[in-house]
Amino acid sequence: MTWGDAIAGFRDYLAVERALAPATCAAYERDLEEFRRLYADREGRDPDPRAVDARAIRAHLAALYGANDSASIARKLSSLRAFFRYLANRGVVAANPARAVRSPKRTQALPRALDVDDAFRLVEAPDASGETNPRKRAAALRDRALLEVLYGLGLRVSECCALDIDDVDGDLVRVRRGKGGKQRIVPLGAHARAAVDAYRAARPALAHPKTGALDAAALFVNQRGTRLSPRSAQRITQRRARAVGVRATPHALRHSYATHLLDGGADLRAIQELLGHASLSSTQIYTKVSLDRLMEVYDAAHPRAREPGGRGGDS
Repeated sequence: MTWGDAIAGFRDYLAVERALAPATCAAYERDLEEFRRLYADREGRDPDPRAVDARAIRAHLAALYGANDSASIARKLSSLRAFFRYLANRGVVAANPARAVRSPKRTQALPRALDVDDAFRLVEAPDASGETNPRKRAAALRDRALLEVLYGLGLRVSECCALDIDDVDGDLVRVRRGKGGKQRIVPLGAHARAAVDAYRAARPALAHPKTGALDAAALFVNQRGTRLSPRSAQRITQRRARAVGVRATPHALRHSYATHLLDGGADLRAIQELLGHASLSSTQIYTKVSLDRLMEVYDAAHPRAREPGGRGGDS
């Protein structure tokens, strides 16, 4: 079996048996293609899956240092582990050589969350009240609804763009295309629901300007009447953020959602369910974010936190 044949089989396994998202499958494939390319540069030939050993994998990781951080290297090693585990389970290789390679220690970066005022300014930035052009008005209402859903429901941008009209049922939203193909139900707050309702009423104006075509299923559509892509949603978010003088991405709104829930007293397990995290450890990072915020508030406001000799210091 050649390396290319092995990747093709692995790709089908990820897409069909594990039902992973196309973007996730593509990320695995990129990591494996990078291994093939760097191996060929060193050895002068493509790798034979049955001949790759732990030494070759360590040499690959060593070549990645400098151009990649530890988290990226760890992810690429994880791709190799999953690939060789698949080959071992199918009897192509006798054992998984990547299991013998230690993952680099990761430095866990804290999520960057907006403060509440900035989050409100951002989601309220798209204003359609004075717009008379139906298409421009519909686009502004769509942007407002998109931002309200990203912040008000804490969805991943891919989940948000994958929503269908039928997924919104009153005060609940069914997220059917979550990470790993998992589904969950999340509440739709009053502000987000009002924004979605206003956008849906204006949505027909976003039909294709020449053909009149409009995706009948997709909740969020672009100016051509087709489903809004995650890349377009990122551009909309960043453009609206610049307009109000904040830095934000769709993922920053997801982080803000979780952090603000925790700051408001929400239970960590509940936040885990709302975010669709498979493991509580993925959610626990927000406790560190909230503690850091508490320390900033304490340092800025409490008289005992000020430098001795100041107005609030010991006398």
